[in-house]
Amino acid sequence: MVTTSDGITTAGAAFSHLDLALAIVGTRSPALADLVRRYLVVDDRAAQAAYAIPSALAEHDPLVSAFERWVRARMGEPLSIAAAARALGVSERTLQRTVTRTLGCSPIRLVQNLRVEQAEHLLRTTALPLAAVARRVGYESPGPLRALLRDRLGRGARSLRS
Repeated sequence: MVTTSDGITTAGAAFSHLDLALAIVGTRSPALADLVRRYLVVDDRAAQAAYAIPSALAEHDPLVSAFERWVRARMGEPLSIAAAARALGVSERTLQRTVTRTLGCSPIRLVQNLRVEQAEHLLRTTALPLAAVARRVGYESPGPLRALLRDRLGRGARSLRS
């Protein structure tokens, strides 16, 4: 994370030197900082909350953590909350309640968020066509993924690759 106060910019965390360097470059040339981020596959989010959630929050609840692992292991498959609940040995309602209480979103939304996260990574780091990326993250066609990328990230596949 990078913070600036009274003309002083500082960063903390692993690789903070990289965050700090990019923040300084960004004050002179945001375009250059963005280009370097993309070459280094460094995210340009101002905070790490997107990474902390759901993974860090899920660690506080064993069921949510197990559900997240279950989803990630089956990312390219059609998923069902009922099947996940059965595999985890709980009722569907218990799974829904626990995920919502821990993460503030429904299990379906968590699945969609994890798929978007993986799709974004694949689009930024591979040359796979959107249809292939969609299949790898569990969609039969690129349409639903395209809509989710626009909804969740405010950007399309072409924009993520450029």
